Amino acid sequence: MFEQLTQLVQQYGGDAVVNNSAVPNEHNEAVVAEAGNSIFAGLQKIASEGGSEQLAALFNGSTPIDNSNPVVQQITQQLTGSLGEKFGLSNADSSGVAASIIPQVLNSLVNKAKDPNDSSFQISDIISAISGNSGQASGIMDTISKYGMQFGLDQNADGKVDVADVIVITKTKGGISGFIGKLFGR
Repeated sequence: MFEQLTQLVQQYGGDAVVNNSAVPNEHNEAVVAEAGNSIFAGLQKIASEGGSEQLAALFNGSTPIDNSNPVVQQITQQLTGSLGEKFGLSNADSSGVAASIIPQVLNSLVNKAKDPNDSSFQISDIISAISGNSGQASGIMDTISKYGMQFGLDQNADGKVDVADVIVITKTKGGISGFIGKLFGR
């Protein structure tokens, strides 16, 4: 999963890093790598600190993935500090890079994880990778399942909401828009 995340960061790092005069060209690759490390470490930290509700909200789309999102804020703060410390960027420059790249990468990560036609990211693999142990992973998946059950998303009546349910909804109820509509009761 880390390699795929690194590819997303490289994809979105152009404007935030490479085309940013505040980031010296000799540091471009290292800053992009640091952004990937910060996202992965930040998600791991949130999972280890019991942030399953925040992560569930992030991955089920119940909160916008922008700079007002608590997960985005926490990872942005972490990357901002790291860029200043490791590369000597000012707080304003570090903050600008982080605020630009973190929401884009997380938004793409979540969208790819939800897309049944894109196998590059699977929600279960992401949760497993960031949680580091099965107890935390099951806690996060239980939270996602709990909210999915409340919205009637258990399509195969197996008592849990998982990828199989998403596939049923997306195939029978109008694709991902049908799934989102069902999630929000439309």
